[in-house]
Amino acid sequence: MDSHFSHFSDEKFQNELLGKLNLLQYCKSIDELRATCNLILDMIRLNHDFMASDFLPSGDADIKIGLESLTKELKQIRDSFTFERGMYYTRRLLKSLTQSRTTKINDINLLRWKDYGDILTDSFWSFERRTRQGSHSGWYWGNFVPQIPNQLLRRYTKQNDWVLDPFSGSGTTLIECKRLGRNGVGIELNPAVVQESKKVIDAEDNPFNVKINLLNADSSAATKEDIFADAPVSSFQFIILHPPYSNIIRFSKDSRDLSNFESTSDFLSAFEKIVENVKTYLDDGRYMGLVIGDKFSHGEWIPLGFMTMNQVLKHEFTLKSIVVKNFEDTRGKRNSSDLWRYRALLGGYYVFKHEYIFIFRKEKGRD
Repeated sequence: MDSHFSHFSDEKFQNELLGKLNLLQYCKSIDELRATCNLILDMIRLNHDFMASDFLPSGDADIKIGLESLTKELKQIRDSFTFERGMYYTRRLLKSLTQSRTTKINDINLLRWKDYGDILTDSFWSFERRTRQGSHSGWYWGNFVPQIPNQLLRRYTKQNDWVLDPFSGSGTTLIECKRLGRNGVGIELNPAVVQESKKVIDAEDNPFNVKINLLNADSSAATKEDIFADAPVSSFQFIILHPPYSNIIRFSKDSRDLSNFESTSDFLSAFEKIVENVKTYLDDGRYMGLVIGDKFSHGEWIPLGFMTMNQVLKHEFTLKSIVVKNFEDTRGKRNSSDLWRYRALLGGYYVFKHEYIFIFRKEKGRD
């Protein structure tokens, strides 16, 4: 039995558990099957403290076998009404412990899909706070929480895929690329931000030995030679866009900076030029994520999210999902919740505490 189990802190227990799981397929009656399941469940319960974690690490990338789901599967076998049904669940379990089935766009083992409970599939995301694991920090005003690129990279890329971030900012996406084993290229317009973010990105460990490159350039005009200067490839498998939310925050004095366009129409036109440029380098059939929020100005709600979504849909993309990401606190609203509530009551609007994550798929020949 060629198993994914490995690296337990107690090797003797690991081998014993493997042996008992293997015995399930040789049971001859429902009573024998139930007794074997109970024996294995007792082993897991009694030896839990000997394990390194609540997961059985796998030799394959991003695959872990969760003890919680393994326990549920054993109970499902044990509680089967018939021997035939129990053996069906047994064969399915043993197959999932020895084989992998993934798609072209990620490393998720669909035979062990229940073990990926931390990968979000609902269209509403709420994070209590931004993660500060690794070299992540909140030094840059306007960066998104690392959980967003973490979720998107795990859903839409495989290890060693190439990721492009045309609004790299503080390098959040590139840090997550290093943490997850994805190669990354970031483009940032502001040279001062590039200099600082390089320090933070370089401080992150690189256990997968991936390539990370950060360019000081204009994403609407960056050429193929610029983008792939230090990359041994000619295309990307995922693009993530996190542009300025119009002029809510001024990020620089550069006239090319999207945060310096006064009118919404000019902002949208400049954004579309960037989409037109970078879409060329995305493989057909692969995905692009757009993270953006709306804007409230002069008593009017400006739906930047759906406006930019429509700019993308002018091109060879189909819309696959819209995620609403909730936030409770920003620097702009910190310590002023009562004031915003008063303004909402006075002005006849609701205080928005969300931004959007649009997921697009590039379709061959569609424009």
